[in-house]
Amino acid sequence: MAQQEFALDPPQHADTVPKWLDTGACVLRGLAIARAVEMIADIRRIARGAPFRRMPTPGGGVMSVAMTCCGAAGWCSDSHGYRYVARDPRTDRPWPPLPDTWRDLATRAATLAGYEGFVPDTCLINGYRPGARMGLHQDRDERLDAPVVSLSFGLPAVFRWGGPRRTDPLRRIPLLHGDVVVWGGPSRLVFHGIAPLRPGAHPVTGPCRYNLTFRRVWQGDE
Repeated sequence: MAQQEFALDPPQHADTVPKWLDTGACVLRGLAIARAVEMIADIRRIARGAPFRRMPTPGGGVMSVAMTCCGAAGWCSDSHGYRYVARDPRTDRPWPPLPDTWRDLATRAATLAGYEGFVPDTCLINGYRPGARMGLHQDRDERLDAPVVSLSFGLPAVFRWGGPRRTDPLRRIPLLHGDVVVWGGPSRLVFHGIAPLRPGAHPVTGPCRYNLTFRRVWQGDE
């Protein structure tokens, strides 16, 4: 699919026309803007029950991004590796429920990108402060027959989009408040990441960025 230019000015309204990154991957500019204030309030409520935490990595480091989760499962990292678990290891309680309005928005975004019938069961919530980054990686721990839907709120970020090999050339895509990225199908295992977040102050989130990624983790109705 043809590449399109990405404006640096935040959109004033939702754009339901996909801007294609690759076959099966696109940006929907500003699609989540109308829900931003409500969803950020939801993030803070969820974090009271399942606090943000910077997880250790199998290699002995600590992630620069703080994370929490909601829905049927939560993603965890430690010295034993990466995995999804049904209960928060910190509290031994189920993860907070995935809000219906979040699920509906993720389903709508997936449909606009050509993935009809996608219904997420899990949402990973990442909190970025200046300097935090997400290294290049593939999302392999979920169902690969379902897309990933990623929402951005707050400070702008640079989305690094590569190819099926870690060494493939990278493109740098600006992601602004309210933008949504969807990828699946032929692009499901593309390497991607976030460049170190630059300092700033956003009128809605202050000195941070929130990223919500919706996935289908369990098979069927598990």
